[in-house]
Amino acid sequence: MTEIWIVFAIVAGVIVLFMWDRLPVIVVCVGCALALWATGILTIQQSLAGFGDPATIFVASLFVISAGMERSGVTAWVGQALIDKAGDSRTRLIVFMTLAVAVLSALISVNGAVAALLPVVVVLAVRLNRAPGRLLMPLVFGAHCGSMLLLTGTPVNVLISEALSDATSRNFSYFEFGLVGVPLVIGGVLISVVLGEKLLPARVSKTLPSDLSRHAHTLVEQYKLTSDVQWLRIREDSPLVGTDRNAIDLSSRPGLALVSVRTAASEVGLKAAAAEGLEMRRDRLVAGDIVVVRGDTVAVGEFAQELGLTIIDEVDPQGAANRLFNRNSGLAEVVIKPRSPLVGERFFPGMVTPSGDLIVLAIQRQGKDLTTGEPLAAGDTLLLQGTWEAMETRLEPAEVLVVDSPELVRRQALPMGPGAQTTLVILAGMVLLLATGLVPAAVAGLLAAGAFLVSGILNVEQVYRAINWTTVILVGAMMPLSVAIQETGAAQLLAEGLVGLVGDAGPRVLLAGLFVLTAVLGQVISNTATALIIIPISVVTATQMGISPEPVLMAVGVAAAAAFLTPVATPTNLMVMEPGNYKFTDYWKFGLPFMLWFFVVAVFVVPLIWGF
Repeated sequence: MTEIWIVFAIVAGVIVLFMWDRLPVIVVCVGCALALWATGILTIQQSLAGFGDPATIFVASLFVISAGMERSGVTAWVGQALIDKAGDSRTRLIVFMTLAVAVLSALISVNGAVAALLPVVVVLAVRLNRAPGRLLMPLVFGAHCGSMLLLTGTPVNVLISEALSDATSRNFSYFEFGLVGVPLVIGGVLISVVLGEKLLPARVSKTLPSDLSRHAHTLVEQYKLTSDVQWLRIREDSPLVGTDRNAIDLSSRPGLALVSVRTAASEVGLKAAAAEGLEMRRDRLVAGDIVVVRGDTVAVGEFAQELGLTIIDEVDPQGAANRLFNRNSGLAEVVIKPRSPLVGERFFPGMVTPSGDLIVLAIQRQGKDLTTGEPLAAGDTLLLQGTWEAMETRLEPAEVLVVDSPELVRRQALPMGPGAQTTLVILAGMVLLLATGLVPAAVAGLLAAGAFLVSGILNVEQVYRAINWTTVILVGAMMPLSVAIQETGAAQLLAEGLVGLVGDAGPRVLLAGLFVLTAVLGQVISNTATALIIIPISVVTATQMGISPEPVLMAVGVAAAAAFLTPVATPTNLMVMEPGNYKFTDYWKFGLPFMLWFFVVAVFVVPLIWGF
C-alpha cells in the first residue's frame, strides 16, 4: 500500500509542477522517471525504458514527416488551394479551412497543421476584411477534431492503440479512429459556422504573422529588377552552342553580369519554362537555351549581337518574379550588420559571393541603388539569388541579418516545390503500411522519415531540428509512470473506486466519469501526459466491470483531444492567442460547445461502434 501512495504523491507532484509552469516540461518529466527509480518503485531499466518504446519512436518520426511535407511545399499547396476555394464567403471559408486543417492534422499532427495554415488564414482574414480572431480559434479546434481521424493524428492515438494491444492483442487500425473522427469534424464545422460570429471576438491583433505569398514580386519591385534583367535565347549560329555552361564569363564586361543559364524554353514554351523555373540539365549549351543577364541596355545589346543571342522582349514584374523565384532558386534580402566582417568590402550587382553559390542582384543604401562597387556599410541591403539549399546554408548570421527566413518564404510562397511528388509517394507508402499492418507503426514511421532523408528532401540537421524533443521526452519519460500505476496496484485501487462510485449505473456512466477526469486534467497539463496517467486506470476499470476496453480507451482518446477551455491546454491553443488577440475567457466561451459535442460522441457514439 505504501508504494501506491508514493505513486499517487509522484502523480500529484507532476500535476502541480505542470500547473505551476515554472520548470521546463522535460525537467518535470525526467524528474518523474528518476523519482520512480529513486523511491524503488521501478528499476533503472524500467524507469528509462520509455525512451526506447516503439510509440516514442513513432511520435518522433511523425515530426520528421511533417517537416518533409512543409519543406516540399505540400502544406503550402493545401493553403493555396484553400484560398482558391474559399472565395469571399465566410461559411465556405470555415468549411474548407476546417476540412483542410483536419486532414493535415490527421497526417502530420496538430502542431504541424496549424503552423502551416496559420499564416494563410491570417492573410485570408485580412483580404476578406474579417477579424483574424473569428477564424483562428476555429482553425485550432478543427485541428483537434481532425486529430481523431487517423492513427497519426496525435501521440495519444498511438498510446491508446498500444494499450489496447497490451490488453487484448489487437490494435486500433489506422483508419478506425475515423469512425469517431468524422462525427467530431462534422460537429466542429457546424459549431464554427453557427456560433463562431456570436462567441468569438472581433478584435485585431497589432502583431500578425507576415504574408510572404507575394515575397518575390515585392522584392522585384523594390529593387527595380524589371528594368535591367534580360532573357537572351541562344540562336543556332551562336558560338556558345556546344560550350560548357560554366564557361560563360562576363567579368571583363563592365555593367553586365550573368544571373543564370536555363534549359531550352522552346521545348516547353517560354511561359511554362518561366513558371516552372527549369534549370540546366545538361553540361553543354544548345540552341534555344536561355542566358539570363543583368545590366544596362547598351551592354546587353552588344553582348547579344556579339554572341548570337536574341533578346526576349517580354519583361514584366510577374515574369521577372517567376524567373528569379521558382522551385529551384529563390531570393533573399539581407542587411549588413554593424561590426559585420563585410563592412568595407566591395560588392557589385552580378558578382558571385565568396561562397560561390549566391549571386548579388542588387545593392541599396537607404533605398537608393549602389552600382559603382562602393564599400559596404552597416545598414546596406543586398538582394541575393541562389538555390534554396545555398540560401539556407550560406547566409551566415554572423555576417548579415536575413530579413525574411528563406525556409519560411519557401514554405509560404512556393507550393508543391522540389520533392513534392516524392513526398506524396512517401506519404502514400506510409499510409499503406499503417493501414495494412504489414509492419509495426514505428517501423512505418521510421521508413517514411528515412525516405525523406535519403531522397534529399531533408538533410540530417533538418531532421534533428524537425523533431519536437520536448514532446518526445515527455512521452518517453512519462511512460514509466503509466507502468508504475499498473504494477503497484494504484490503477487497481482507482479502478475499484470508480467501479464502486459507478455502481449499478452502467458503463456509460463510467465513460462519462473518465471523460470528465481526462478532460479536466487535459486543460492544465499536456493531453499526452494526461493520457499516460488515465490509460492504465481505464483498462483496469474496464476489466473490473467486465466490459471491453475498446470503447473505454477510445472515449479516453476523445477526451484527451478535447483541449479547448484554456490557452495552455495545447501549444496550438497558445500559438493563436496573440495573432487572434484572444483573452483567457474566449477559450472557454467557444470551447464549451466543442467540449459538450466531444462528450456526446465519447459517451453515446463510441459504444455504438465498439460495444461493451
